[in-house]
Amino acid sequence: MYRKIMRFLEEWRGSRHRKPLILQGARQVGKTYSILEFGRTYYENVAYFNFETHPKLSETFEENISPDYLIPILSHIAGQTIVREKTLIVFDEVQLCERALTALKYFCEDAPDYHIIVAGSLLGVAVSREKFSFPVGKVDMKTLYPMDMEEFLIALGEEDLAEQIKKSFQTDMPLPSALHDAAMRRYRQYLVVGGMPECVMQFAETKDNILVRHTQDTILAGYLNDMSKYNNVNEIKKTRLAYDNITVQLSKKNTRFQYKLIKKGGRASEFENAIEWLCLSGIASRVFKVEQIKKPLENYRDIDAFKIYVSDLGLLTAKKNLAANDVLYMVEELNDFKGGLAENYVNVQLVINGHQTYYWESERGAEIDFVIQREGKLIPIEVKSADNTRAKSLKVYMDTYKPDYAIRISAKNFGFEDGKKTVPLYAAFCI
Repeated sequence: MYRKIMRFLEEWRGSRHRKPLILQGARQVGKTYSILEFGRTYYENVAYFNFETHPKLSETFEENISPDYLIPILSHIAGQTIVREKTLIVFDEVQLCERALTALKYFCEDAPDYHIIVAGSLLGVAVSREKFSFPVGKVDMKTLYPMDMEEFLIALGEEDLAEQIKKSFQTDMPLPSALHDAAMRRYRQYLVVGGMPECVMQFAETKDNILVRHTQDTILAGYLNDMSKYNNVNEIKKTRLAYDNITVQLSKKNTRFQYKLIKKGGRASEFENAIEWLCLSGIASRVFKVEQIKKPLENYRDIDAFKIYVSDLGLLTAKKNLAANDVLYMVEELNDFKGGLAENYVNVQLVINGHQTYYWESERGAEIDFVIQREGKLIPIEVKSADNTRAKSLKVYMDTYKPDYAIRISAKNFGFEDGKKTVPLYAAFCI
């Protein structure tokens, strides 16, 4: 399956300033698949080492972590000669071997001709532990996310539709209504299937939503298992409570995260670490409120006011146990959840594109779902789950801050009027 990460990996391979690469991301987003596919395409051979399936592998790194010492041993374990620039060395689940991560520093300094990619599902969690010696400045880093809407379309054989969407986004010209309707159907399918590669592959091959849901439930069970395995004993229960509650809070009219909704009398001090764990593991992400619209937005965030979104839409609908047809036909029973679902979807697409997302609120309660920096400009984004796009909040924001333009995402076709760029939900990946 086509993944955009391939373009990044090709550039990394050809760069004169290449360092060992750390590819991080939540479980099941396709890190190992992407790396091995890249290795098979661009290298003579791949030497693959997995610290989870071969726990004894860690012993190799206990005595000495210099490249001269490690390469002959790793060649022996892999059963093939590791050759500079011709072999791709892969360390998988590297969070289980701290010394392997530290060794990257010496590969960068003493043996830069070796091409190394390491992958880890819970690297963010592992690195935040105090004992971890992280090779700061000696590695390149990249996060892999679930497949975005464009990758989903390509996996379903809809390359032409994806191209048409990109053209309409650039020109603000509406898509022909038949294509618009087809793309909206694909958007709703994406809400059900999500971007986990295994789920997308199953859906592309079988169109069987029940099979996809079974896979999603398995991934969710794996996440719960990780919470037990890679977490402080005191935090396990809190982390599960917080995770279960994210989907509940997305159904509220005000999707700002409230600790008291996790449990009666819940406080930040009690659940802060649990939420940090979920964000570091790539399972969820936080969007902070900004108090002023000035660059850099990061300087004006309110650390006590934030929303939490999950990293994959399919896992969100599976966690809510929503029937596929209810989402595909957007039945009335989902009315309370439609807004939060659409917001979560847009946040996923923006984050995959590298945007740092924030939200804004006026003193009188007008709210803008997202504010991002795009092409050097601060742009407000309003999200509607349907084609009803009348909103006072955006007018309040535009009157106050006079942005170059605003983006309004809804079920409406492309267009541009009154300084507002109308973008259909399925085209959020273009931003």
